Amino acid sequence: MEKTRYGIIVKTNLGIEEAEEKIRASLAEEGFGILTEIDVAATLKKKLDIDRPFYKILGACNPGLANQALGAEEAIGLLLPCNVAVYESEAGGAVVAALDPGTMSELTDNQELDPVSSEARTRIERALSAIEG
Repeated sequence: MEKTRYGIIVKTNLGIEEAEEKIRASLAEEGFGILTEIDVAATLKKKLDIDRPFYKILGACNPGLANQALGAEEAIGLLLPCNVAVYESEAGGAVVAALDPGTMSELTDNQELDPVSSEARTRIERALSAIEG
């Protein structure tokens, strides 16, 4: 598992469709539903006639945690849902990357968000670790 300033990334030898299926199931086990889905490759093809390898963005949301975050800071909805990107790795296999929920606390300096973002990060990391490797 790799961590960047704003994301958590795992690489897997799974095929792209299997990686997407597994992350959806893993997120569901952690209480996240998929609210939005953007097929970036299909959109770029349709709008710009650009061929791009598989790339999807899933908008994952845990309703309980989202409610807590909104209770702490109403405008936090600008950072919801937690985006999870699934795309092909140049080395083969798939990459699954998620926005680090900790960015909520870092961007707002609202300490009430700390326990919510910490719990969301733990759950996202568990979901990602289930498909790593």
